[in-house]
Amino acid sequence: MWQRVAGAGWRTLLAAGLVCGIGLLPWLTHTDPAHTVLKARSAEREPTPEVLADIRRQLGIDGGPLHVLTGWLGGLVRGDAGQSWISGADVLPDVTRALGASLLLMGVALLVAVLTAGLICARTLRLGARRRLGGRRTGGSLSAVLASLPEFLVASVLATVVGVQLGWLPALGWYGPQWTVLPALALGLPAGAVLGRLLDDLLPGAFGEPWALAAAARGLTGRSIARQAVRRCVPALLPNLGLFVVGLTGGAVAVEQVFDIPGLGRTTLQAALAQDLPVLQAGTLALVLLAALATGATRVAARLLTGPALRDGALSSLHRPAPPAGGLLPLLYGAVLVAVVGAGLARDPLALDTGQRLRAPSLDHPFGTDALGRDLLARVGHGALDTLLLAAAISAAALLVGVLLGLLPRVSAPLVDTVNALPPVLVALLVTAVAGSGAATPALAVGAVAWAPLAAHTSSLLRQERATLHITASKGLGAGRVHLLRHELLPAVLPPVLRHALLRLPGVALALASLGFLGLGAQPPSPEWGLLLAENQPYAERAPWAVLAPAAVLALLGALAVSAAGGLRRSALRRRSRAVAEGVDGAERRSAAATEKEPAGAR
Repeated sequence: MWQRVAGAGWRTLLAAGLVCGIGLLPWLTHTDPAHTVLKARSAEREPTPEVLADIRRQLGIDGGPLHVLTGWLGGLVRGDAGQSWISGADVLPDVTRALGASLLLMGVALLVAVLTAGLICARTLRLGARRRLGGRRTGGSLSAVLASLPEFLVASVLATVVGVQLGWLPALGWYGPQWTVLPALALGLPAGAVLGRLLDDLLPGAFGEPWALAAAARGLTGRSIARQAVRRCVPALLPNLGLFVVGLTGGAVAVEQVFDIPGLGRTTLQAALAQDLPVLQAGTLALVLLAALATGATRVAARLLTGPALRDGALSSLHRPAPPAGGLLPLLYGAVLVAVVGAGLARDPLALDTGQRLRAPSLDHPFGTDALGRDLLARVGHGALDTLLLAAAISAAALLVGVLLGLLPRVSAPLVDTVNALPPVLVALLVTAVAGSGAATPALAVGAVAWAPLAAHTSSLLRQERATLHITASKGLGAGRVHLLRHELLPAVLPPVLRHALLRLPGVALALASLGFLGLGAQPPSPEWGLLLAENQPYAERAPWAVLAPAAVLALLGALAVSAAGGLRRSALRRRSRAVAEGVDGAERRSAAATEKEPAGAR
């Protein structure tokens, strides 16, 4: 009971610090909010001292930052979030409407994600229900492509092809349920691909547990066994599902921009750009509260699904090695990626030729040219140095921080809830405001939030693994905490978390690309992949190769990450088989030695 109260207090303190920090942001960065508000209201007016003083008086900020913050908090207690500094309208109704639109979009996108995850796991479920998983070889190329597609690119293609050219569904606006289909597909397909891969990673262990063998022996149908296997695996994924709930609500800024949706992410972004602090604070507070509710709901659901086995330490380990993936796939994908990057590095990414604008792929320009006549292969190759190396470094740091904090769930859980409430776009704006714009801004912003899913995954797996029978037996034999952590818990938890980090590698590259697409990352003439997509997006209908080239390389990166994760399974399988063989041989030798030492009369 005391631990729950302490955890709630820690979460409240972090949320209050975040909201208060945002409220003090203009003064912390030594910028005058009156000047920013004047520029947003009327750009042609001169910022004279008299005009700025009048704006400060109108906004009530002439008393200083602490006066503004205490006044906002006092109004919040009365249910008043203040008035917008830009429009003068009440903040709470606008933020509530934006939250409603985002929640509706999130609900439909989550349904799409669940259906996508089900399709990705369908083959494993079918083979597991028929007890034929022994020869299964892990694939995942389709899921890798889906997980690697930029959300804003999918949104643009759907809006252009399905909405405009075919006219099947509305492409712009927010006027009814039918307007949610295309943006929900853009958000749900990549999220469902990641969830499907994580679930597919756990299912073989569930099908190999004793209950599944007993159920098959009793004659239960394969469909029932498959359904129970999914139920067995879902508790380990629920923390990441809660992260997706918040991410799909506040992090859908690029998709909301493409489809002109008045959601919370877009509203918060616009408020941050204009330094409209009341709207920004109210939107951030709404995301923090949503993160707390999602986390609480996923924990309750995990306890209900797991039942008393979690409390009694009666679970089986899900993290047994799965059959290996094809050994040639990582080499093939890696060779193609290296060949593309190497061919691009041999060309000049800044050479202009206006006579070759938007040329189709040819021998001279294998990927075509962009709107300024620059060679796209050259820009993709040189952009890989900015995108791939940076994404790999961020992923490695996120893995290290995520595992370390995941081992301390009482400390990391409130941090995960708070960090997950901040979309990378908003974090980029905060980093830009504090540290200034530059090449390091996207890396700092993405790195600040990339560790949270890995920490949540580590904590969830650790909680499940501690409740397994072999851990209970090891404790009964006198194993200490350090021994259990080094020899039992970490060997079971680290491989799936490492595979998760590899699956997140394309997502990190996509986050960097999204910041570039929104103008918060690299600036022209940089060949960073997100900036390439943003620059060529207006020409997607006329010259689709201009956006397909960087998107295809991102998809190739995703396929490489998934196949490399399969290679980790293969290595783990070999190590486990070797350990089992050595254990069996050692047991036989000890048994034979004990038999030889027994007296003849005892035999």
